[in-house]
Amino acid sequence: MNLRMHVSAFSLGVVLAGLAGPAWACSICRCGDATFNALGVEGVGLTGLRVAFDWYEVEKTQGVREDEFSEIRERRSTVLLAYGLSDRFGVFARVPYSERDLTEIEGGESEQLHASGFADPEVYGQLRLWASDLEGDVGIRTSVFAVLGVKTNWGENDASWGGERLDEHVQPGTGSTDSFGGLSGSYQVDPRSAVFVSAQYRHTGRNDFGYRYGRVSLLNLAYERKLSARWDAVLEANYRDAGRDEVDESGVTDADTGGSIAYLTPRVLFDVGGGWVLRASAQIPLSQSGLNGEQEEKTVLNVGVTKVFKE
Repeated sequence: MNLRMHVSAFSLGVVLAGLAGPAWACSICRCGDATFNALGVEGVGLTGLRVAFDWYEVEKTQGVREDEFSEIRERRSTVLLAYGLSDRFGVFARVPYSERDLTEIEGGESEQLHASGFADPEVYGQLRLWASDLEGDVGIRTSVFAVLGVKTNWGENDASWGGERLDEHVQPGTGSTDSFGGLSGSYQVDPRSAVFVSAQYRHTGRNDFGYRYGRVSLLNLAYERKLSARWDAVLEANYRDAGRDEVDESGVTDADTGGSIAYLTPRVLFDVGGGWVLRASAQIPLSQSGLNGEQEEKTVLNVGVTKVFKE
């Protein structure tokens, strides 16, 4: 399997459930994995440096009355640095920058709030636990990976507007230290197609203001097909289940947070050459009936570029 197939097939793994995915507040989090989206399932088997840049836009509303609801929109840019120490183990760091706009409608009156700044960086390692023997032109047909990491609390979590601290869901960072871990597996069907599956759990902490975002479980399944020497197509099914957010240390919860949701995510990838791969996807909500309270999540847009440095 050549370098292009390593990168593009691995990108398919945005499906791979956030084994190191964006650590967004649960109120606007999404399924999928930005690391696998950027590097692909074989990325951990590539030694040396890989760099990726991604841009996301996500939107969500709470409340159903026309004269009383809130809408939040985030545009997030993320830089990923990855280094493969061997063909089995790699280390990763993600540094995100977030811009958030909150529109609140109450009694027919509208208020708009804005915050921007660095969100919470993540550091983690990924280990290949097992792989099958090489099979002709297919290569390694089956691989199993484990990941373990920490989302830091180094992002901006005390942004203010008019001298008052903004709502938690406008803050660029969560202000909490979270741990996460999970497993993923890949199966190379033939030289042109592959299947990926993963499961992950994120254990969220409480920030200095007493807020704790809901703890999250993620499941993902993806199929990738190479269309030509330069083009790949990916289709993913993503599922997320999250607990309600706790608004203070007493454990009082926000009724309009958490729950379960499923997405369908088509993606295209284009190999520019020279180790560069362009990516674009749309993560489309399928069923929102499992969300708690009054919530509606919109389609998540993502574009990105990956560069693999050959040793």
